[in-house]
Amino acid sequence: MHREIIEPFRIKSVEALRFTTEEERGEILRRARHNPFLIDADDVLIDLLTDSGTSAMSANQWGAIMTGDESYAGSRSFRRFEAVVHDIFGFRHVIPTHQGRAAEKIVCTLLCGPGKAIPNNCHFDTTRANIEYKGAEAVDLVHDRARDPDDEHPFKGDVDLDRLAAFLKERGRDRVPFGMVTITNNAGGGQPVSMKNLRGVSRLLREHGVPFLIDACRFAENAWFIKTREPGYADRTPLEIAREMFSLADGATMSLKKDGFGNIGGFLALNDGALAERARNVLILTEGFPTYGGMAGRDMEALAVGMREALDERYLEYRVATVRFLAEHLTEQGIAVVRPPGGHAVYLDARRFYPQIPPLEYPAQALVCELYRKGGVRGVEIGSVMFGLHPDGTESPARQELVRLALPRRVYTQAHILYVAETLGEMYAERAGVRGLRIVRQSPYLRHFTAEFEPL
Repeated sequence: MHREIIEPFRIKSVEALRFTTEEERGEILRRARHNPFLIDADDVLIDLLTDSGTSAMSANQWGAIMTGDESYAGSRSFRRFEAVVHDIFGFRHVIPTHQGRAAEKIVCTLLCGPGKAIPNNCHFDTTRANIEYKGAEAVDLVHDRARDPDDEHPFKGDVDLDRLAAFLKERGRDRVPFGMVTITNNAGGGQPVSMKNLRGVSRLLREHGVPFLIDACRFAENAWFIKTREPGYADRTPLEIAREMFSLADGATMSLKKDGFGNIGGFLALNDGALAERARNVLILTEGFPTYGGMAGRDMEALAVGMREALDERYLEYRVATVRFLAEHLTEQGIAVVRPPGGHAVYLDARRFYPQIPPLEYPAQALVCELYRKGGVRGVEIGSVMFGLHPDGTESPARQELVRLALPRRVYTQAHILYVAETLGEMYAERAGVRGLRIVRQSPYLRHFTAEFEPL
């Protein structure tokens, strides 16, 4: 007998939602210049903009907050935090930061520069921006199967090892200061990376003397996919799988606003003592003393609990099932999504949703605007707005035009998810009349956060 996978928690505290009319949302969208990032959260009914920093914390995490040690130096809260990172990730040096992009900035400040190139499966927005800000090149080497949104390959986040080998041979050690893999692959549909592929990346980078860093913000979800999809791992725990993943690398950047159940926080972890010392010196300049690094002691206490909770098997089963539930309801209505569903979000294929809108009239941006106007649901564009602008100021269509519906952890119920699916179904039936947008104001980096648009 099959039983429904239920939320493995009880709801202990609730927050009221504000309901608006479609007419009101149209005016709100106009005032926000058709950029959902610029809409006040109070005007959003269901917020799927990001899963970063939007999780619901557990009773144990709230209890841990009360034990926070706010000492400037040598905080016991840091020692607890450090011990958990050592236990799960295994790296020798733990450098706390206020979030993941701060860890990226430290690494790029130390290692990037003109003429350098950083390989990855797919760099997400802040990673790419930090690399390019220092004059280096961010190179995506994800496997070709990731380019087909309908391909059901279980590990579409895998790096193309042949392309990586050719890249390393062509560029040489002097021009490649480090290599990365993002788990799961956020820019490519939230797709996981197999252990076999991580081993291959590790082998190639070490053969060329290139340090290997993992962007680890959704490490627990990636471990779950390895457990459930990769032969030989069904009897391993997510913790055991995580330890094996990180044993293949030389360090990691981490946003604990994802698989740490944190509203803030992150770290840079390294094995190289000399590089870690240089990183701490930059940390003091920009983030704070090495035993708090931009976080309060209470935050580190909550994160120490959250990192372990993220590896709970019942939670991970429910988490992945929720994403699959939404994807299946959309597919049943004929709406194209990236297959198979990932671990933290459903990715809509905006090119197929609005085939009448050319890529540089931003079909994915049009879709997120219509989704807000129609249902008060906020998603995020992952297409030519996010990735179409190049460092030299030129623009070209992104490889895919996606809309990410990122599900905050332990926040929404099945009824909320069904509401989102029903709203998109109504939009799909009325899709023919929707037109694109043009940008009237933008910044040179990470333009999607603050760009202003007007309808065509």
